[in-house]
Amino acid sequence: MIDHKAIAAHVLRHLAAAQSKGRLVRLDELAMTIGVRREDVRDVVAQLHTEGHVDAARLRLTMTGLAIAACMRECKLAAPRKERRYGYVARVA
Repeated sequence: MIDHKAIAAHVLRHLAAAQSKGRLVRLDELAMTIGVRREDVRDVVAQLHTEGHVDAARLRLTMTGLAIAACMRECKLAAPRKERRYGYVARVA
């Protein structure tokens, strides 16, 4: 299962790191770095764009996105993929 909030945190942090170095990031490069599908990153970037944190056309952070990424700088990020937990189901014969 994919955790879209965790992907959003990874996107913000990676874009902030790239912007601080003056680098541009492509969507496929971002997806490969995070370890999820390109479509999942595209959906998250579109949502962050709607919220005003990312400029999706340029794939750059806005001031609010930069502020959020700066606050998360020292945080340990959750994995973008959640483990599936299968419970034991007893069969009655």
